[in-house]
Amino acid sequence: MMILDSIDKKILEMLVKDARTPYSKIAYQLKVSESTIYLRVKKLMEHGILKGFHADIDRSKVGFKVLAFIMVKTLPGRYVEVLKKISEIPNVLEVYEITGEFSGLVKVIAKNQEELASIIDTIGNVEGVSDTNTVFVLRVIKEEKNVPISLI
Repeated sequence: MMILDSIDKKILEMLVKDARTPYSKIAYQLKVSESTIYLRVKKLMEHGILKGFHADIDRSKVGFKVLAFIMVKTLPGRYVEVLKKISEIPNVLEVYEITGEFSGLVKVIAKNQEELASIIDTIGNVEGVSDTNTVFVLRVIKEEKNVPISLI
């Protein structure tokens, strides 16, 4: 495990706020050379701490008004293959293997309720799925995409 110092944490904090921040600007604000920033970012990526740089698309502005979580119950011993198959469905954003009565938790987006119903049917028809339970999101209160730097 890589130990992060205050400069690494500040670099991460700046990149989380705006992944397009030029290394020269980060270097200037942290009072280090641009090559230092380059090398530290490269090291953070090599250690898998910084996984990449991503555009953050507002799903509702591109027509996906529905957000839901579907809990999936599988037949005994089938959960790995079932969850992998579910992860290939285009509207599925995230798939988690979980403990408890259900084997998986699936985050999906849809343009409307009819499309959500179709996605639920598609998941329910995956061979090895024995039951599903869907939770429709009414309002997003908090949604974080990154680990808060203050916790590192």
